[in-house]
Amino acid sequence: MSNTNYDRLPFMDASFLIFESENSPLHVAATVIYEAGPFRLKNGGIDVDRFRESTRLLLHRIPRYRQKLAWIPVVKHPVWVDDEHFELDYHIRHTSLPQPGSIEQLKKLSARIMAQPLDHARPLWESWVVEGLEGDRFAWISKLHHCMIDGSAGQELAQILMSPDPEHRVSGEAPRYFPRPAPSERDLLRDEMGRYAGLGGRALRGLASLASGKSELRKDLEGRLGAFRRAFSSSDGAPSQTPLNGENGPHRRFDWLDMSLADVKAVRRALGCTVNDVVLAIVSGAVRDFLLRRSIRVEDLDFRVSAPVSIRSEDEKGEMGNRVSMWYLHLPIDEKDPLERVERIHAETQELKESKVALDADAIMGVVEWTPTVLMSLAGRASSGSTPYNLMVTNVPGPQFPLYLEGAKMLAQYAQVPLADGTALGVALVSYDGKLFWGFNADYELVPDLEYFVKAIATSFNELARAAGVETEGDSAAAVKEGAADEGAAADATTEEGEA
Repeated sequence: MSNTNYDRLPFMDASFLIFESENSPLHVAATVIYEAGPFRLKNGGIDVDRFRESTRLLLHRIPRYRQKLAWIPVVKHPVWVDDEHFELDYHIRHTSLPQPGSIEQLKKLSARIMAQPLDHARPLWESWVVEGLEGDRFAWISKLHHCMIDGSAGQELAQILMSPDPEHRVSGEAPRYFPRPAPSERDLLRDEMGRYAGLGGRALRGLASLASGKSELRKDLEGRLGAFRRAFSSSDGAPSQTPLNGENGPHRRFDWLDMSLADVKAVRRALGCTVNDVVLAIVSGAVRDFLLRRSIRVEDLDFRVSAPVSIRSEDEKGEMGNRVSMWYLHLPIDEKDPLERVERIHAETQELKESKVALDADAIMGVVEWTPTVLMSLAGRASSGSTPYNLMVTNVPGPQFPLYLEGAKMLAQYAQVPLADGTALGVALVSYDGKLFWGFNADYELVPDLEYFVKAIATSFNELARAAGVETEGDSAAAVKEGAADEGAAADATTEEGEA
């Protein structure tokens, strides 16, 4: 009889554990800035007990936050089990900047927290409440392992703790926590052997469905087989090596930038493309500028970005785990004209959409779940070869209205994407209440000039807007000087045409 006291990680989630290394921990993080509001204490501090209590009252809605990892013997596959010794105080931490704490000090603190690996013997998350920030504000640095969550789920999860109502307060009684008894190693191994024994029957049922025409895959089999080939071929071979690639060290730099989402959408409309196309064109111009400044010839470089694409359905919203696939795109950093860069990027993203590569990559992950030998070959390929991209760029839509944490207004949110082995820079965007918040996570040694790259992003956008004939609200480069949080934007979200 199967044991129900644990949850087996799907391959996509487990891969973030398998492929992380000592200097490339694969957790995600975000630095969120709030007005102090009702959290302000009479002595000038921040009421961390209030934050802790509101989390405690809602924790039963996020069961994964009280679960830790266990491993199936022999096959070494991870599962989630309840943590019988769960302590909320371990996960919610309180720290302070030297008052008056500056935005630059907050960035350095965020970078240090991001660089530290999570304890795999405990539930894989931490929340840091940071007081001492100038301007009557405080920060919340949220950190959790990528095996628990993807970007889209993370946005939904954050909204459990927040509300669009500034008067809303978390109240009531939380259900008592009764951890399920952890399964024995013998139980885990027995269930796993039973799972393998049943795979053949499930595969035959799937083939029968395909043959009878009931499967959607049956309708466009030839097109999807072509997409399978493109999904694999797009990651074959290694991209060009650049100063943004190399062996990561243990330390990180973190920086950020604000943009007006209305300005970005105005450029999108003027050029007849998507918001993601505009974002990738901005990044392309910045990479070109950055490499030229390093005296690198860009004409013949094969520079690729990895762009996560959410495949989470409406029925799956609010669930933990990863429902994301990947696009690999060639950035036209050889192109000087910003409008030509947009045109080339738009052509490639349209081809990827029409080929349904994202959906088919998800199907590939389903095949991996079936066959341990396939899993082993993919793992060997990933560990023995180089990373198939130079830079990750992820864009997560958030709500288009202000959010409040126990009455404290959220002003800004800057995401930190983890760095895979061989990549020294990651770019993450979150849209919220009329602003596009850019977060830049970089290896400390390989990208000592991160500040210049951030300025190059602002310059690239301003250049593109001028070329598109769009008058912007203001020069985005000005936001770099202020650390981008002072005006306190709030929340946007819907990048148009269903982009993630």
